[in-house]
Amino acid sequence: MWVKKISADAFRNLSLQDIPLSKGINILYGDNAQGKTNILEAIYFCAIGRSTRADNNLELVRFGSQEAHVTAHVHKDDYNFTIDAHIQVKGKKSVKTLSIDQNIVKNTRELFGRLMVVLFSPEDLRLVKSGPTERRRFMDMEICQLSPIYYSDLRDYHRNLRQRNQLLKILRRDRLQIDSLPIWDQQLSKSGCRIIHTRAGFIKKISDIAREIHAYITSGKEELVLTYQPNIADSENYIKAMQKSHERDIISGTTSIGIHKDDILFTINGVPARNFGSQGQQRTAALSAKLAEIEIMRQSKKSPPVLLLDDVLSELDGNRQRYLLTQIKDLQTILTCTGLEDVLKKGITDANIMQVKAGMIE
Repeated sequence: MWVKKISADAFRNLSLQDIPLSKGINILYGDNAQGKTNILEAIYFCAIGRSTRADNNLELVRFGSQEAHVTAHVHKDDYNFTIDAHIQVKGKKSVKTLSIDQNIVKNTRELFGRLMVVLFSPEDLRLVKSGPTERRRFMDMEICQLSPIYYSDLRDYHRNLRQRNQLLKILRRDRLQIDSLPIWDQQLSKSGCRIIHTRAGFIKKISDIAREIHAYITSGKEELVLTYQPNIADSENYIKAMQKSHERDIISGTTSIGIHKDDILFTINGVPARNFGSQGQQRTAALSAKLAEIEIMRQSKKSPPVLLLDDVLSELDGNRQRYLLTQIKDLQTILTCTGLEDVLKKGITDANIMQVKAGMIE
C-alpha cells in the first residue's frame, strides 16, 4: 500500500498542485510554517476523515477561500483508487464530503482500512508523559483503522454520552424525568462493554510487541509493559457501576464513570514510567509503542501502512534514530524536516526529496 500522489487545493496553506510521492522514503524539507506538516495532515485526513490538529474543519480551509480539496491517489493490492476530501465553508460552519473513486462515503466507517496510516509526531513522544486523553486517542485512532465496527461502537457511545449528560443537567434542576436515566445507562453499557473488550485485546498485542522492541533498544536492560486500565474494571457489572454513580452524576451534571475515563499504564521494570521514568525512558517507551502499532497493522492487514514522520528525527538521539530508520525500510515513509543535510547523514539513500515553500513544492 502506498500513496502515489496527493492533489491539494486550499487545504491549510497548500496551493493548487499535484505532489508526486515515491514508494520508498519521501523527504519534505523547508523552514517552519511553510506547509510541510499540512501535507502530512492532508494524507491523514484522507485516511481517517478528520484532522490531526484542528477541532473544526473550518481551520483546514485556507483563509479567504470557500472550499478546500484533497485527493489521495492510492495503490493497494495491484489496483489503484482515489480518496477525495472536500470541505465547503457555509457561514460559520463547514460541510465535509468524503468519497472513494467518486462514490460518496455515507458513513466514515466505510473509509477506515482503505488507506492505513501511522502518524508519528513530537507530541507522540510525549505519549507516556501526557494526560489520559492522549493515550485514549492513541488507542482509538489505531483501533478504528483495524476495526470499522469499533468506530461504530465509539460513535454510538459518545452520542449516548452526550444525551445522558444533557439529561443529567436537566435532573439537576428537575428530577421528574429521573426514570429515563436507566435507559441511557443501558445504552452506554452496550457499546461500553464492547469497547472495553476491544481495547483490552489491542493493548495486550501492543504490549507484547513493544516489550520486544524496547528490550532491543535498551540492550535488554529494561522491560516495558503496557497495561490497559478501564475505568470500570468489571465490564459485566457496567450498569450497576453506573447506577451507583447516579446521585453524584446528577449533582455534577456529567457522567463520572465509563470508557471515556480509561487510561493506559506504561511501566518500565515494574515502575510507572509517567511518574518515575526519565525523559529518555519515556520517549523510548513511546517509540516502542508506535513501532508496535506499525507491526500490528502489518500483521492484521498483510499490507504495511504508510508512515508519516513529522519532524520526529530531530527529537530522537542517534541510537533511536538509527533503530527507527532500520524498521521502516519496507514502508512508504513521508517525513518532514528543516535541516535536510542532518537527515541525509542518517544513511538515507534513494529518497524523493522536495522543498516546501509557502505551501508549494519546489
